[in-house]
Amino acid sequence: MQFDLTGKSILLGITGSISAYKACELARLFVKAGAQVHVVMSPAATRFISALTMEALTRNPVLTEESESWSSELNHIEIGKMCDLFIIAPTTANSLNKLSKGIADNILLETALAFSGDILIAPAANTQMLQNHYTAGSLKMLAVNDYRIVQPQEKKLACGDTGAGALADPEEIFLQSISMLFEETFWKDRRVVVTGGGTREKIDEVRYLSNFSSGKMAKALVLALYSKGADVCYITTAGSEGLPDDVYIIDVENSEEMLNYTVDAVRVAKKGKMSKATMNSSDPVHLIQKEPYLFMAAAVSDYTPRFPQNGKLKKAMLGEEWRLELEETKDILSSLNKEGIKTVAFKAEMDSEAGAEHARNLLETKGVDAVCYNHLKDSKSFGTDDNEITFITETKEQSLERSDKLTLALKILAAAKELSA
Repeated sequence: MQFDLTGKSILLGITGSISAYKACELARLFVKAGAQVHVVMSPAATRFISALTMEALTRNPVLTEESESWSSELNHIEIGKMCDLFIIAPTTANSLNKLSKGIADNILLETALAFSGDILIAPAANTQMLQNHYTAGSLKMLAVNDYRIVQPQEKKLACGDTGAGALADPEEIFLQSISMLFEETFWKDRRVVVTGGGTREKIDEVRYLSNFSSGKMAKALVLALYSKGADVCYITTAGSEGLPDDVYIIDVENSEEMLNYTVDAVRVAKKGKMSKATMNSSDPVHLIQKEPYLFMAAAVSDYTPRFPQNGKLKKAMLGEEWRLELEETKDILSSLNKEGIKTVAFKAEMDSEAGAEHARNLLETKGVDAVCYNHLKDSKSFGTDDNEITFITETKEQSLERSDKLTLALKILAAAKELSA
């Protein structure tokens, strides 16, 4: 799934860490997404990778103390004016402490001090250096001053120590930057619950009943919501690969777990979360939680084995015919208290004539606010990278034309906003 960053400009700062080589991959991710990438390197960074390497990757001149020019835009004042976001990755402990104090004694720190937009930093240093009370205090100060901090990984470091200090994966830094570039007031800090994937109903310890759902549409919704700044809880059977680390993910297996966790998540979502703007307001009227949303995209099994078995059922014991007794599962949407939450159901049908009508019926039978209707041809329609949806409400039906699932997810969010109009 690929975000389109055409028209966006990124300023990538690189400090003197052994992790500097990972900035090459980070730059590549932004270039691949269509962004313009401009690079500024501290003197220490050029000891690890060359400015020529970054210039070749970005096709833009790199700002260093040697290349700074006042006859062009390649200087610490003008370069920032061209960019939407400043990412410093890796950020050494030395640079962290200087940034928090407003010290500007090299070209990168001068650029940061002159930059008026949002700044994201990704620390990379020895564990003890990051845990030192001076550095810990600097990180707190930077957070207070609205720097986004991508937490380092815990692993064996280049110095031989094991602990938190390794640079976050470039993909993680990229995804967190996306949420800064596309943040939207409507969705920011709004609590949203998304369910995804096909449930697996246990027969015995090695067999289960399931369906062909891949969970790709739900995952695309999570990414789209995250990019808009929503506070997302994702309940899934399909895993978390490709999602940001700070998305709250609940892994489930069967319909009962999906039901229980969805009920809990919706209850928590209704309790609310105060945004930073709310916290800074002294007016009690502003302490109002944005109405939460539920996107029920999971493919929940309609039936489950009545007597799931421990161990493995032997073929010799079952005989030539095996009659599996099933019982109906609880319907999640019917079981939920949907008061105070906007609910969007997903309905997949293969009946080209009656499918749309079945989807419309959910508005009344399940008490949902909207339905995303997906007409399937056959089992091969599952797991594709693109799709088309009809967004159905009581007042209108909107065709969301075929596109990749991330683009489609963004279209769904645009349509879903109108539910709160």
